[in-house]
Amino acid sequence: MRIIDVHGHWGPWPYHLEVGDVSLNVELMDRYGIDLQLVSAAEAVVYDAVAGNAALAEVLTSQPRLYGYAVINPNRLERSADDLRDCLSTGRFLGAKIHTSYPEVSISSPLMAEAFDLLDEVGVPLLLHTWGTDVAKLPGMLQDRPRLRVIVGHAGGDAWREAARAAVECDRLYLEHCRTVTDAGRIPFARAAGVPIGQFLFGTDSTLIDPCVSLGVIRDAGFTPEELEQVLSKNAEELFGL
Repeated sequence: MRIIDVHGHWGPWPYHLEVGDVSLNVELMDRYGIDLQLVSAAEAVVYDAVAGNAALAEVLTSQPRLYGYAVINPNRLERSADDLRDCLSTGRFLGAKIHTSYPEVSISSPLMAEAFDLLDEVGVPLLLHTWGTDVAKLPGMLQDRPRLRVIVGHAGGDAWREAARAAVECDRLYLEHCRTVTDAGRIPFARAAGVPIGQFLFGTDSTLIDPCVSLGVIRDAGFTPEELEQVLSKNAEELFGL
């Protein structure tokens, strides 16, 4: 069964220095049967979006199993807008990523609204780091942005119940459940709340977290074989045109 990881990383982290080389991405993908992985550059997430995206672009030229997210910094949106278009023009970047905590831009902030306007215009999927109850604001933010599709990274984190309810409200929100803490019942709760199978995606947070954690969560969620194939690959194929 094909596996597509929609939430990966490349590069070293300031607090996790034993990871960083792209060979680790490939090693972990091979170990767990992951065919493709969408990654953002750690440097782009925590420090300099433009420089990190440029470094990732170089890596992607020699890694056909990896695709990129261009990280956007809502604090420097004009520069990020130009950089996003440059990244997408290479054909190796398939979407954008915004982290809420490093740039200290909340989901409900005016800066995030401007970033959402940009992504609605460009029309590529967004992987959004979510953690906390403000995830409930996403359906309202997508209401007047019909082209914007958002992967709810970490499925709200500790607010996974609110994230599930938000996904029921809006069919352009996709739940991706990677976390260091594997709270029991997150996916069954979302399914019981009414989230369609087409709105679940598989992500790992690799190379920060070993993919076995997320694979275990997905495989213990009670999916039928057909549903499992949708979650592990077909939904991502459709979302990203793979």
